[in-house]
Formats: sequence, C-alpha cells, structure tokens
Amino acid sequence: MALVSTTTVASSSSYHCDHPLRPAAARSWCRPRSRGGGRLAVLARARGQLTTTPKEEAAPAASAAGERGRYSYEVDSLIDRLSNLAPRGSIARCLETAKHRLTLQDFAAVYREFSRRGDWQRSVRLFKYMQRQPWCRPDEHIHAIVIGVLGRQGPALLDKCLEVFQDLPADARTALSYTSLIAAYARNALHDDARALLDQMKAQGVAPTAATYNTVLAACARAADPPVPFDMLLGLFAEMRHDPSPAVRPDLTTYNTLLAAAAVRSLSDQSEMLLRTMLEAGIMPDTASYRYIVDAFANAGDLSRVAELFREMADTGHTPDPSAYLGLMEAHTRIGATAEAVAVLRQMQADGCAPTAATYRVLLDQYGKQGRFDGVRELFREMRTAVPPDTATYNVLFNVFGDGGFFKEVVELFHDMLRTGIEPDMETCEGVLAACGQGGLHEDAREVLDYITKEGMVPTAKAYTGLIEALGHAAMYEEAYVAFNMMTEIGSLPTIETYNSLANVFAKGGLFREAESVFSRMTNSAGIQKSKDSYDALIEAYCQGSQLDDAVKAYMEMRKSRFNPDERSLEGVLNAYCIAGVIDESKEQFEEIRSNMTVPSIIAYCMMLSLYARNDRWADAYDLLEEMKANRASNTHQVIASMIKGEYDDSSNWQMVEYVLDSSNLEGCDYSLRFFNSLLDALWWFGQKARAARVLDHAVSYGLFPELSRDTKLVWSLDVHRMSVGGALVAVSVWLNKLYARLKREKDLPQLASVVVLRGEMEKSTITRGLPISKVVYSFLNDTLSASFHYPKWNKGRVICLKSQLKKLQAAIDSTNGAAVPGFVHMTDSRLPYPGSKVYTREPQVENGSAHSTAESLVEEEKESELLAL
Repeated sequence: MALVSTTTVASSSSYHCDHPLRPAAARSWCRPRSRGGGRLAVLARARGQLTTTPKEEAAPAASAAGERGRYSYEVDSLIDRLSNLAPRGSIARCLETAKHRLTLQDFAAVYREFSRRGDWQRSVRLFKYMQRQPWCRPDEHIHAIVIGVLGRQGPALLDKCLEVFQDLPADARTALSYTSLIAAYARNALHDDARALLDQMKAQGVAPTAATYNTVLAACARAADPPVPFDMLLGLFAEMRHDPSPAVRPDLTTYNTLLAAAAVRSLSDQSEMLLRTMLEAGIMPDTASYRYIVDAFANAGDLSRVAELFREMADTGHTPDPSAYLGLMEAHTRIGATAEAVAVLRQMQADGCAPTAATYRVLLDQYGKQGRFDGVRELFREMRTAVPPDTATYNVLFNVFGDGGFFKEVVELFHDMLRTGIEPDMETCEGVLAACGQGGLHEDAREVLDYITKEGMVPTAKAYTGLIEALGHAAMYEEAYVAFNMMTEIGSLPTIETYNSLANVFAKGGLFREAESVFSRMTNSAGIQKSKDSYDALIEAYCQGSQLDDAVKAYMEMRKSRFNPDERSLEGVLNAYCIAGVIDESKEQFEEIRSNMTVPSIIAYCMMLSLYARNDRWADAYDLLEEMKANRASNTHQVIASMIKGEYDDSSNWQMVEYVLDSSNLEGCDYSLRFFNSLLDALWWFGQKARAARVLDHAVSYGLFPELSRDTKLVWSLDVHRMSVGGALVAVSVWLNKLYARLKREKDLPQLASVVVLRGEMEKSTITRGLPISKVVYSFLNDTLSASFHYPKWNKGRVICLKSQLKKLQAAIDSTNGAAVPGFVHMTDSRLPYPGSKVYTREPQVENGSAHSTAESLVEEEKESELLAL
C-alpha cells in the first residue's frame, strides 16, 4: 500500500548539484552538430511552414498524457469514458463492459489520474458508485486516495473528507486512512484538528507511523497565526523517539521538518542539537538539511559557527557533501562576505570534500559583482585544474565580464568554450550576443548567430537584440533593420527591448524619423506601449537630429506617462537646451541633475562647459572647472577638468587621462559615444584642438565611430553624422590635415572627397542645410579651403569636393615650394580666454550653401552624381 499525502514543510528550491560531465569532442566554430530535424525546423520556420519544433510539439502531448502511459488498456479506456461522461451520464454504463476485468488497483490508478487533474467531482461520483457495488466496494486504500483528492481542494470539502473516512468501518481503519485525513486537515492549516486526530487515533488503538507524525509536524511547523511553539514540535519529536515501534522512528523527513521550523524561528542552538541527534541516529543530512541549518545560523547572525560544525563533522568521519559547503558560501555571499566565502572553499578542500563547478560559480559571480575581475580570472584558472567548467560556469563568466565591460574577453571565452568541447546553450549565446551588442562587436555577433542556426537552434528575441545593438554601434542601419525583419520571419517576436534597441540604433545617428517609425510599428502593430527607455531613445534621436522642441516634448510626454527620469533622461533634455544655446534653461536642468544625482556626470559637466564657452561665459565656465577639480568623490572629474585646462599634457599625467578614457570604454559603446561626444565638444570650444585630436584618436582606437573614415579609389569620405558639433569639427580638422598630406604625396586623386553630416530620410530634405552640424561643418570647410566644398543636388546630407577642386588644392600645395606647412588646419591648443573675452558671439551661419558652388563644380557634379551611391 502507498501512503497518501505524507508531505512535510513546504519545500523550497534545493541547491543545484553538478551532474557528471560527459566527455565531448572538441569541435570547430562552424561545424554543425547533428540534431535530427532541428535545422530543418529552423528553415521551415523561416518559410512560415512550422511554428514549433518537434520537441515543442511533443511536450504538450506528453504533459496531457501524464502518468497514463503506465496504465493498462482497461484503465486508459475507463479514464477516457469517465472524462467524456456528461454531468448526468451513467457511470454504470461506462463500467458495464469492463467491470469483471477491473481490480481495485485499477480504480486506484483512475483516482490518481483524477487527483492529478484536480477533478474531485468525478472522483466523488465514481466513489459513490463503488460504494453501491459489491464487486468493487472501496477498500481502505481507495478511501485514503479519495480523502487526498478532496483535501487538496480547500477547506470547503473537508466535511466530505470526513464523510469518506467515516464510511470506512472502524475496525478497518489503520494508520493509512488516519494519515490521509490528518494530511487533509494539515494541508488546510488546521494543525489543531490534525493533532486532535492523532490523539483520537491513539485512543482508538491504531498505531501511528512515522508518516503520521511527519504530517502532524509539518502542519504545526507551518502554522503562522499564531505560530506553534517549537517546544511543542520537540514534544512530538520526543514521542517518536521513545515509541517502541520501529515504524515510528524519526526519519530524514522528520529532521528536515524540524530543521526548517528552527530556521524560520532563527533557533541556531536547536538546529545544532537536531544535527547532532540525527548523526547519532545514523541519518546523514541531505541538501535540504544543510540548507535549513545554514539558514538558521544566518538568521541568528552566527554563520561562523556553521563552519565549525562542518569541521567537527569531518573530524568524526561525517564529512558534509558539497551542497553543504555550497549553501554556506551562498549565505556568506548574500551579505557580501567574500573573504568568508573563500575561506569556506579552502576549508572544503582541507576537509577532503572536492569542490564542484557550482562551488566555483558562486565565488566567480561574487567576485564579478565586486568588480574584482583579476580575481575572477585567477579563480577560473584554479577551477580548471580542479574540476572541468560546465556550461553554467561559462554563462556566469559571460555575465561577469559582459557587465564589467570586457566584451572582447567574452568572445574569446566563447571560442575557448567551443575548443574544449563544452556545448553552449541558448543562454550562453544570448550572453555572448549581449556583450557583443554592448561592445559594438558586430562581426563576432554575426558569427555567434550563424553558430546558433547551424546548431539547429532558433535564435531568441534576446539574441537578435544583441545583434541589432552591435550593428547599430557600427552605424549599419540597413543591416540592423534586416536583422529585425529576419527575426519576425523565423518566429522570434520582438520584445520591448528589441524595439528600443532598434530605435537606439537610429537615435545615435539622429535618424529621428526612422526612430519614430519603429515606435509607431511597436505601438500600432505589436500593441506594446513605450517604456522609459523608449522615450530616452526618442529624446536622443531628436537631439542628434536637431529637433530640439520635439526632444523636450518627448520628455514631457514621458513625465505625463508617469515614468521617473533617470540620469540619461535628464542629460538628454540638458543636451537639447545646450544645443539650442538657452543658458537659463540649461542651468535649471543642470541643477535638477545635481539634486537627483550625487554628482553630475562628466557628460553633464562637458555639456555646460561647451554651452558657456560658445556664449563667451568664461567666468561661469572656469567656476564649473574649479568645481570639478574640487570634487573629492570622483577622481574622474578632477582629471578631466585638469586636462581641459592643459595641466596634464606631459606623458606621466596623460596616463591618468588615458586611464579615465579607458574606464569610460568599459561602460559600453552607448555610454562611451555620449562621453566622447560631450568631451570633444567642450575641448573644441575651449580651443584645445591638439588635446581634442588625442582624445579622438583614443575613441577611434576603442572602436567608436567605425564609420568615421572610408577611402576608396573613387571616394575619400569622412562621416561625422553621429558626432557632436565640436566633435565633428575636430574630426573634420584631423581629416583635412590628412587630406593635405595625401594631396602632397599622391598623384591619383579620387573622383570626389565627401563629408557625411546626415543619414537616413533627412538626406532627401533641403532643410538639412539649416541644421547646426550641417551649417557649422559646411562653413568650416569652405572657410578653411575657400569655396571648395558644396552640397550636391542628389544628396542633402553630404558636403563634397569634386576632383577638379582637389586638383586645384593640390596645385596650390605644390606651389608652396616645400614650405613647412603642417596641414590645412593648425591643431594647436589655444590659451584659455580671460573672463569677459569675446571669442564666439554666435555659431557660424551660412545663409545658402550653394553660394560657394562654382559653375565648374556644378557641371561636373551632373556627370559624377552617381559616384557616391555607396
């Protein structure tokens, strides 16, 4: 006979233990592993012919079958007939053809299936039918099962449980039926009734079993209003220990129930007593036991005692298993006690208990949270000599290094994982793609996605989000949009994160119309409402696209939608005010940032510095620089302020600047792009051209602005559409000097030189000439090279210089007769102006860019207009 409902205290998730690693042959990056019809399923999904994989199709069927695969044909048939029976249908007819072939064990199987479904109504109808039939009259086992079915439905059916119990003759009642009824009351938190039934059971001369006591203990331990005193639980425990019957001796379930109750009550002394008692009784703790012991001492604030207990156990030949040490390490890491967690690992090794991969994972994750990446690398090297890393370990490493900004290291670890024959899962690939997205590693992201499809897996929305983000950081707008459409074709529906990522791709380049289209599709087609990140993307798109009123409107709409702005949101509005040149509103926004954040970021400070410089507010600018230098809470602010003032130009101090720039790169491309744009803008308007050029070199070396320079036989191109105005002028200046050097030494000139100032739909609009970056870059080019550049008719987002003009420039250079000229632009650091100086009265403006176009260039433009279709 099987006991019904002998559960103890509600169990929580146990610590995970490692399974033995299966040897796997090393395989290359691209060689696919056979997975049956997996790859065909992916292809079929892309054609819209399949919506689930074979495994996904089989899972619901297996779930619906439940345990019925083990039943006999008669049992399966009866279950089907009863399931399809109308509410007033005849059960007798269902059983008419098979009543002589069914046993009570078969009926027990039917009740178990109904119990699994929670179908108590059919259970009661069948039970009442069986009561009236002599050939299938229910025995105690059937009564116990039906009581269990009814007891799971809540307190309302406890009276029916009692009726079923009383239907059983008194002389036929054993511990089985009593335990089932006690469990029904216990499950509904009626511990007093459960205890009374135990006393009644003893009074009737029915000997309880360990399962009976465990059920009562579990009910009393779970009682919360009011809680049962722990001494009462120990009283039941004492009854079990002193009962002469071996069937009543406490078992592992008994001890775990008491240990769980002691943990909830923070009773560390009682937990230690129970541990010693169970060891004396020859019962070894399991994973749950150790977890409850650790929880009891953690709640009591005495975790150090647990390590002593484990050492005593090892000394007496009862070495705890790895899950015990793992639970103790996790308890230490939850309170940030990393040194103590490492000490547990060393004690574990000293006690002769081999660490598992899960043991190392806890410490790797903890080191990562504390930013101790060298410690992560060292511990991982140690782990590889002790236990083979598994997929879950690599997943932890990907999260740790991805969050820490070591994006290329994540890709290297993924290659290492494949070389060692460890099979990545989808979580692995998602983690790698997320790192590639943050770091702008679009080539690596594509390789990972190719690996996923070749392995027969279907890329998830999270995987595609990483790819889209990576492509966006390389300004590969068309490729990002193709990837977005591809994911919908294979059945991976975009999430809010995917839409926000695609919008951010366009926002960085000021493609505000494309960003608007993304969110229109998200809300109208997908039915997904904007989040705070959605509004942040719109604000950035409008700012970079010089639609400043729209940026402020998007911010106000975000506030009306009851989203709390964070630092990025507030900086986005500050950027709009600073670009517009409105000082009072900018100062007010800066003060709001100061009130919401502990310290405004470097980005916010640089925006204000640039604004003050462009408006000749030098006294305000110097006050802000001194405020940055006086900031003792942030060494970054001090270094940047000193660098702008020219105090860190020597090699030793410049290393501090490089360290700050390196640290910004660890934040990911999204932050780095905004950081370098604001810093370059401030340096340019402060007249620090040489320092700005050095900073730009660092940004390019980090992989930012990969679209910046592109040279072919037909075109020499510079792309500044993702840069701030000051940053664009720095890049144009550096590019013009490179152009000077090339014109001086090269004879084969391209058909044209081009500076891209805008991308996307705005390339077709003539209003682009009036946007800040277009006006400033155009004016600077022609002021420097005297009407050599003009806007072409076929693209309003570019300023070009045709081959004929390049030849004139080359001739002019040759006519200097070798004079020592560094280039077209003198890249030197100007002396900082005195307060009150008038350097910039307003930003350069050009009423009509075409005024600089010569008749000759317009004629040649018609012939060569298709050369820049790239």
